[in-house]
Amino acid sequence: MKSSGILHGEMSKVVALLGHGDTIVISDCGLPVPPNVQLIDLAVTTGVPDFLIVLKAVTQELHVEACTVAEELETNPTLLEKISSLIKLEPEKITHERFKEETQRATAIIRTGEFTPYSNVILTAGVPF
Repeated sequence: MKSSGILHGEMSKVVALLGHGDTIVISDCGLPVPPNVQLIDLAVTTGVPDFLIVLKAVTQELHVEACTVAEELETNPTLLEKISSLIKLEPEKITHERFKEETQRATAIIRTGEFTPYSNVILTAGVPF
């Protein structure tokens, strides 16, 4: 049994199998999930688990080359700053409509219980060398 890192089996497997350039989405509870994209639904109740906790867990195990958020997230500068701080990158900003289109290419979407609007990020896997 794992004793640290991501303990959720499905989530751990998806992160481990990402290759360079593959994407994964950490989402709030309202982001639509395209039918061809794997959903890892962690949402239990309002706010549980919260977006930042899940993002932190994933970014501790995934080498992130780039990240993308909806430009509408600029209405919540505190959250935008926390995302940038965790990922240690300045996120690319695109419209929310385009963001939803980009999720169609994701390997998986990890749904949280987050109820804060636009609490979604696309993470692009990099390589640590």
